[in-house]
Amino acid sequence: MQNSQMSVDSQQHVPLAVPLVKVTRGAIVESRHRGHVVAVEPDGSVIAFLGAPETVTYLRSSSKPHQAIPLIASGAADHFGFTEEEVALACASHNGEEMHTRIVTKMLEKIGLGRSALKCGTHEPYGKEAAQQLQRAGELPNVLHNNCSGKHTGMLALALHLGESIESYDEPQHAVQKAIANVIAQFSGISLEDIAVGVDGCGAPVFGVTVIGMARMYARLVMPPNDFDESVRAACRRITTAMTNHPELIGGSKDRLDTELMRAATGALVSKVGAEGVYTGGVLPCEQWPRGLGLAVKIEDGDDLRARPTVVIEALRQLHVLRDASLEDVSRYAFLPIRNRRGDLVGEVTADFDLQLVGG
Repeated sequence: MQNSQMSVDSQQHVPLAVPLVKVTRGAIVESRHRGHVVAVEPDGSVIAFLGAPETVTYLRSSSKPHQAIPLIASGAADHFGFTEEEVALACASHNGEEMHTRIVTKMLEKIGLGRSALKCGTHEPYGKEAAQQLQRAGELPNVLHNNCSGKHTGMLALALHLGESIESYDEPQHAVQKAIANVIAQFSGISLEDIAVGVDGCGAPVFGVTVIGMARMYARLVMPPNDFDESVRAACRRITTAMTNHPELIGGSKDRLDTELMRAATGALVSKVGAEGVYTGGVLPCEQWPRGLGLAVKIEDGDDLRARPTVVIEALRQLHVLRDASLEDVSRYAFLPIRNRRGDLVGEVTADFDLQLVGG
């Protein structure tokens, strides 16, 4: 992809985001959300884009399936007897529902550790019903309710399997995090020294790569290159199967974008959101995309609620991944009404872009 194709502020050399979503009230556009979108094949060939896909941003939770690859490729998941559901939880940003905390508890039992070993911190469950149940019971959330508790349990399992310290498993120089960083580099096609490393909300390292690198990661997740080690390719297959077979474990029983997209696509899509307006998805090989496809979105202002789902669904529609019944299943995420305090419909949030097809 040539730099001349991207929007760049020549004065400040800052990649320019483009308008993707408009918020109308009455006859005028009151607000806009801008961002970057790119779809690529596993070899890195760009299929479609908007904005500046060379923009660098953090993967946030979009990295979770790739953070789970060393857990499986190393043999740790098999050593501890992790089931398909438990593999899915290692990739999840879950709602903290009973099914999620129960599975994480079982994972901890298998590796012989208690919840006190988890260093992801505590927050209220993402699931409204799960949070309300705690409140009614007069209980406070614990570390198992953290949306990253499955990921951290997977990291602990890998540390134990490697014979490494469990006290420092979340530090960048730990063998677990080095193994994960190597996977991020391998799948994104970005050299290790060019990957930015920060601290995620759960305390684990978070990786900064280009938006196009994110898309490449997911294209390679659903169709790993032949020159990847077979253990890594097998891990990709196992993760893809776990996520598509158990979408409710990746997000929640309802009202979670990843879950609803994977349900609607009926096994044809791996979907994973990240904080601050990040989205990544992998389209499994199909008639339209026989080599598979990776999609990445970054909403510039970080909006996760009204801009991200609107852009993702419209991009998947334009790429012919969602259509007819599958598109209808997620339509409520693609159109958001603006209402006044009386409940009157006074405006709407809608997608407002056409992907630029490369070579089309």
